[in-house]
Amino acid sequence: MQSASGRDREFEFTGKDFDRVRQLIYAHAGISLNQSKQDMVYSRLARRLRATGIGNFREYLALLESDNAAEWEAFVNSLTTNLTAFFREPHHFPLLAEHVLRQQGRHPIALWCSAASTGEEPYSMAMAMVDAFGSFTPPVSIIASDVDTNVLARAEAGVYPVERVEKLSANVLKRFFLQGTGERSGWVRVKPELRAMIRFRQVNLLGDDWPIRSPLDAIFCRNVMIYFDKETQLRILERFAPLLRPDGWLFAGHSESFHNAAHVFRLRGKTVYELAKPGLIVHHEK
Repeated sequence: MQSASGRDREFEFTGKDFDRVRQLIYAHAGISLNQSKQDMVYSRLARRLRATGIGNFREYLALLESDNAAEWEAFVNSLTTNLTAFFREPHHFPLLAEHVLRQQGRHPIALWCSAASTGEEPYSMAMAMVDAFGSFTPPVSIIASDVDTNVLARAEAGVYPVERVEKLSANVLKRFFLQGTGERSGWVRVKPELRAMIRFRQVNLLGDDWPIRSPLDAIFCRNVMIYFDKETQLRILERFAPLLRPDGWLFAGHSESFHNAAHVFRLRGKTVYELAKPGLIVHHEK
């Protein structure tokens, strides 16, 4: 496959087309695509051309620019990356449990997983809360969101191939999952009690309105900011801050750092952040 000339491709995909894609996904979802992603973008969007019956990228991009809502959703879903796993970056979950237990009895506890993908992260948060409180009905609510409606639907279903849970212990599997039988052999489903702890919502972090109620005790936004430029990161972090309680925490990914937002968040350690000036944060409920 020739990325520069478009030879050997089903559809012509010029550098101008790629630049338009980059501009559109940045404006709509804040995702910054570098030049090395051209082949990936072609591969994923070529599926949309086939699905829509459109014969070239020029017409497909014109469809997007006509504000076709359904295709915008498919476009964003195609270009978002959804790498996740149960208890990914495991050091965060004991820290979350310790933090939440300190709030016990003081107020209802609320957590937000802002990039839920296919659900492994919010379900891991829920399992940590069950363990922390020794109950399947802990005083904790979790909202899980993503911009990608396809992965969000899979997260809400809570059904996974056994390969996705093979690294979990037998005890965790027995406590939190139901094993499929017959036609569903080779699949697992999270138990209804765990599912009941989580509300799933579509949220575009660049959108004007977030259906998130404050104050929150913790926000998970892990391995998401790496797709945004520094200006977009700062804008999102400044919107996170008023949603947190004065002693609330922000959990980031292992490769993320927010030095450019030192006036908003300061590092506690192990990619966990706290408000830089909690006394100045004013909470607003939506």
